Amino acid sequence: MSSVFFYHLTEGPLGDVLPVLISKARQAGWRICLRGRNPLMMQQLDQRLWTGDPNGFLPHGLAGGPHDADQPVLLTVDAGMPNGAQCLMSVDGADVDPGEVAGLERAMILFDGFDQDAVAHARTQWKAVTGAGVAAQYWAQEDGRWVKKAES
Repeated sequence: MSSVFFYHLTEGPLGDVLPVLISKARQAGWRICLRGRNPLMMQQLDQRLWTGDPNGFLPHGLAGGPHDADQPVLLTVDAGMPNGAQCLMSVDGADVDPGEVAGLERAMILFDGFDQDAVAHARTQWKAVTGAGVAAQYWAQEDGRWVKKAES
């Protein structure tokens, strides 16, 4: 059954947390669509994934190229998942439609805990997802690890 995991970032920046979550999703065998709202931010995340840990290379690409369908991790600002993703990761307040979650193994919504607008938007997303009957979990960073704080 598909579910949405909310990740409340308070101890590490997105650029540090994202490679870890992508690695775990890839270990599960999932193709990933990383959806954002700002093309510049997606380019920065693309660079971060290329220049990150040399021992933990994460093959990926920015949407709009000729090989989008082949990318194990596709970074995009558009709706849809042209790479046939089983996991959708939302950053920067990108939309996650409860209806699209049904076709996934998991959706993840990552939000900055120090940005009150981001927190408020995540609460709105939680209500939309759980209101549609989709299972959801809320995880927060605590002392360098993830702790589950709520489940619906």
